[in-house]
Amino acid sequence: MNTKVTALAALISSVLISSVQELAAQTNPPPSATATRPAKAPPDQTSVPNASPPATTTQTTGQSNQDPTVKKMNEDEKQKVDTTGK
Repeated sequence: MNTKVTALAALISSVLISSVQELAAQTNPPPSATATRPAKAPPDQTSVPNASPPATTTQTTGQSNQDPTVKKMNEDEKQKVDTTGK
């Protein structure tokens, strides 16, 4: 008896769930058929151009005058690498 009641309850609940899903599918409107298209012309430049002159080949960006002690240490290390390798 219990198996018949359980099977009947499962059948009824599955019918109710499928009915609710069908109802929800019918009430939702279909998606819009129109799509946004990209602009035919690119947008105008919004950044302000830099007024400073371009860097020259002798000028490096971020260069500052080194302390003489640091300069000597760098030269010594460069000489070591040149003679003995890394």
